[in-house]
Amino acid sequence: MKENQEFEEQLDENLSEDEQEQTKATEQQDAEEIVEELTLEQELEKKIDELTKALEEEEGKKLRIMADMENVKRRASLDYQTLQTYRSQNVMVNVLPVLDNFERALSVEAKEEETKALLTGMEMVYRSLLEALKSDGLEEIEALDQEFDPNFHQAVMTGNEEGKDSGIVLEELQKGYKLKERVLRPSMVKVNE
Repeated sequence: MKENQEFEEQLDENLSEDEQEQTKATEQQDAEEIVEELTLEQELEKKIDELTKALEEEEGKKLRIMADMENVKRRASLDYQTLQTYRSQNVMVNVLPVLDNFERALSVEAKEEETKALLTGMEMVYRSLLEALKSDGLEEIEALDQEFDPNFHQAVMTGNEEGKDSGIVLEELQKGYKLKERVLRPSMVKVNE
């Protein structure tokens, strides 16, 4: 019986050594799995960081593109408004010499009745043309007795008239015109010294 008991004790020791080895192997395997999981987790976190940065960059690009599109729309709208505001500029610039010729013709003194009737008709046409141009935004530039302004006046002569300050327009030699706020042609003037 003693032998049996020793045999069982030895068997228990052997089993416990086997169990210990198996436990060590399991623990080692568990440790390796944990290391693998940590490594995989670190790789996934790194990948997530990379993707997050890429997403932020793409969102930044998208916002810049949207801002550029808004700027393009705004510029196009402003260009269209400017085009509509000054659409008749070329026609008006070409009509200004016609207005000058009408004014010269109307300044002639008529002596005969036929000539007076013709001048009256020309004056009606001139006024009608001038009103049509004014309704589209044409404005005469005031010059006579105004202070000389190089933005609106072109000095072609100087004079000396006492009683008037220096830089005052004495005479308007050719009318100047502007379309809304844009100068089409400056007034040609004689300026006091």
